[in-house]
Amino acid sequence: MQSLSIRLSILGLLMERDMHPYEIRTRMKERFLDLQGRFKIGSLYYAVDQLRKQNYIEAVMTIQDELGPEKTVYRITDSGKAYFQNLLLDRFREAAPDNHPLYIALVFAGKGDQEQIATILRERIGEAEKQVELCRRTYAEHEGIVPRSVLHLMAGYYEHARTELAWLRRLLIDAEAGKLHEISLLPGFEH
Repeated sequence: MQSLSIRLSILGLLMERDMHPYEIRTRMKERFLDLQGRFKIGSLYYAVDQLRKQNYIEAVMTIQDELGPEKTVYRITDSGKAYFQNLLLDRFREAAPDNHPLYIALVFAGKGDQEQIATILRERIGEAEKQVELCRRTYAEHEGIVPRSVLHLMAGYYEHARTELAWLRRLLIDAEAGKLHEISLLPGFEH
């Protein structure tokens, strides 16, 4: 799936305007597309070459950089636009994986050292609080600047971060109380 994510990102950026790979790379990093798509930014040049070979993008000019090598500027082709639409719609259909790294650990957490687990959870909560604030601030900074689809992305990250934080806080309460091994209902959890 990572190769499809990087292809979608390259084509999506080229839908905005013609760019050379280094500029595409810069835009990807600015928008955190590598993190969102879970791909390595180093695979960009290979993906650009593959898209070119498949006629989804084409070179439009070469720029001679005074300080570095020549840079080839690419644009998306009509077949690339159709391919982009297919990739985009496939991502909307794709179900999100449920593979949080804590899930497997929680199965056995009742057998672990509750104090050490609580210490780690406190650290994770601190990071989660920072993430919630970053997501909130990022959304606020982009209101009225980016398309609504991007605001939905940012709102989704914010809501997920808030949910993660609440979940970690409930887990910490039980770890601090040494209750991870108990068989009982979770207080405050509504279903």
